[in-house]
Amino acid sequence: MSHYDIIKQPVVSEKAYAGMERGVYAFWVDPKATKTEIKAAIQQVFGVTVTGISTMNVPGKRKRVGRFMGQRADRKKAIVRLAEGQTISALEGQA
Repeated sequence: MSHYDIIKQPVVSEKAYAGMERGVYAFWVDPKATKTEIKAAIQQVFGVTVTGISTMNVPGKRKRVGRFMGQRADRKKAIVRLAEGQTISALEGQA
């Protein structure tokens, strides 16, 4: 699995943006990815030093489409802490 396949997209929420000020970033990642793979991917793609990772599996919600019930896919979220003073400049402008 390529580094670009592991990282799906950054999490877009007020809580995620508040963490960016403290050097904590949140990403949606591949559900099969391990913490070691996620750390290597973040360091390789963004050129930063990762000091810690927390991951959580987020179950998909049940949603109605017309008269049919469906379910969104399960996802995995990674909370990544960077070394002191480092930022991901590609994500800073979005906040």
